[in-house]
Amino acid sequence: MDHSGHGMTMDLPPFTLGRALEFSPDLFFLIGSLVGLGLYGWGVARLRRRGDAWPVSRTVFFTVGVLSIALVMCTKLNDYGMVMFSVHMVQHMVISMLSPILLLLGAPVTLALRALPVAGRGSLGPRELLLKLLHSRYMRIITHPAFTIPMFIASLYALYFTPLFDFLMESKTGHVAMMVHFLMVGLVFFWPIMGVDPGPHRPGYVMRMLELFAGMPFHAFFGIALMMASEPMIETYANPPASLGIDALDDLHAAGGIAWAFSEIPSVLVLIALVYQWYHSEQRQAVRLDRAADRDGDKELAAYNAYLASLRAGSGSK
Repeated sequence: MDHSGHGMTMDLPPFTLGRALEFSPDLFFLIGSLVGLGLYGWGVARLRRRGDAWPVSRTVFFTVGVLSIALVMCTKLNDYGMVMFSVHMVQHMVISMLSPILLLLGAPVTLALRALPVAGRGSLGPRELLLKLLHSRYMRIITHPAFTIPMFIASLYALYFTPLFDFLMESKTGHVAMMVHFLMVGLVFFWPIMGVDPGPHRPGYVMRMLELFAGMPFHAFFGIALMMASEPMIETYANPPASLGIDALDDLHAAGGIAWAFSEIPSVLVLIALVYQWYHSEQRQAVRLDRAADRDGDKELAAYNAYLASLRAGSGSK
């Protein structure tokens, strides 16, 4: 018996982690993951060939980010996610809140700008098109907090509490589109907050923290709403296959607990990244000021000392 027209067998055996981690690729995400890793590897290799350095940590972050997507979309976690809301919620949380953070710490846009060749005068190559996109009005809009925060919240409430989710789950295309949407929303939400890459919006560190905390509580509230439900709320998961041996309401409550608990994980990761970036920003600023002082003989300090001396002279003459 098939589920929702995906061609997936509903009669899956009871969920275990071992069964869930068996290889069961979704071709779209498998190809996308391989292409992403291949392009990133090409960029790093190109920099190294010309003698430029690229931090190993960024390569590790990006690789783990891609692998986290493959983990939830190219294993039987994806199959179980079609019939168990709790497993689907794990997919959603990873692909929208963990994978984007790891990918952004890999700085793929910065790598592309450094690795892609500069086009000839008057022509547009891939690098120039990327720069044009980064500075476009479209990018300014979709990375602005007035867009990213409502979209981040709507991806939960407007999707799961309306018939839209059931409609998307009726086809493989709809399911893939939904997962891509989760990933993109996560990327545009976290990019202005803690992304390494250049972007249209780069507020101060305090503002970035406020943006983070403006969105995160809604995930917790969403999880609590699911945990408090007295009956199944999602039609797709209202009648789980008997072979799973689960109760739909218990599965719903488990999904709510996952959404509630997972909301804390990205908050901690992003705060660590922000504090690290803030510290290094202050260190770079201090180095720049020291170099400027060395160049001009610290004129600013000399002027300040002269000002203090004038105040003392003025008070002594009275």
